[in-house]
Amino acid sequence: MKQPAVALVIPVFNEEPVLPELIRRLTAVFDGQPAIAWSAILVNDGSRDRSAALIAEHHGRDPRFKLVELSRNFGFQAALAAGLEAATAADAVVTMDADLQDPPELIPEMVAKWQAGAEVVRAVRKTREETGLRRAAFDLFHKLFGALSDYPVEPNSGTYGLLARPAVDAFNQLTERNRFFPGLRAWVGFVRAEVFYDRKERAAGEAQQTFSRLVRYASDGVFSFSYLPLRALTYAGIFVGTCGFLLGLYYIIKRLVDIETAPTGFTTLAALVLFLGGVQLIGIGVLGEYLGRVYDEVKRRPNYIVRRRVGLE
Repeated sequence: MKQPAVALVIPVFNEEPVLPELIRRLTAVFDGQPAIAWSAILVNDGSRDRSAALIAEHHGRDPRFKLVELSRNFGFQAALAAGLEAATAADAVVTMDADLQDPPELIPEMVAKWQAGAEVVRAVRKTREETGLRRAAFDLFHKLFGALSDYPVEPNSGTYGLLARPAVDAFNQLTERNRFFPGLRAWVGFVRAEVFYDRKERAAGEAQQTFSRLVRYASDGVFSFSYLPLRALTYAGIFVGTCGFLLGLYYIIKRLVDIETAPTGFTTLAALVLFLGGVQLIGIGVLGEYLGRVYDEVKRRPNYIVRRRVGLE
């Protein structure tokens, strides 16, 4: 029988402090499952440290570790897409972060679910050790996204998971630029399974996903999988228009029955103007978010450019 091949796709951006520990733990997983043909595709997303050099050097010692180096920093989602498209020889692909918050020791359990018939295996976080603003922002996003999304996306999950070959092929057909991986993974369908784990702190170094990048990522999730912001503008327009009509009708009736109406003061007028102006600016901003994403798509630029590959044809 053919030996099943499983590839790991791991975007890397300035992860020099954590790479030795990542490689050590992945090697232990690989050596503990000799019946699987393992490989790890580490996608260097324009790192400014020695991440690419360390990966290339380790490939000389262990050819199971391969490198895809992008020409600059294209972002986590683009690096993930580059790795998935490079994993042409794999029967299944595990996607994960490089910071070891997602334990590699969970991979054999996901592979077992795949071998039992699942085509998409989702790693679900039971707990997470982040604290402070990042933790509050993550919790708020999952609650809001669940309420806003037009398509059901599983909560408490991120990049970590497994895609069988049919799911990888389907994912590679999605060419959109503003990508939200958990949403796209849910959208492609297929037979699904779950594994549960506790999310840890980073093994070393500092988080590379800044707060502004996380906000951008959350925006991509909302605007890629929900029309509710546009509908909310319509509802707001109907509400404001109805209130204005009723208020005007009220004053007309009072005038017709000769009831004196008190003159409107400056404060009332200023409040109304600022309120309506604020609604209009919010509406323009929401339309701009959708229009900007349309503009990105019609340019049809590639999501990434590969500078070199090490260990891959």
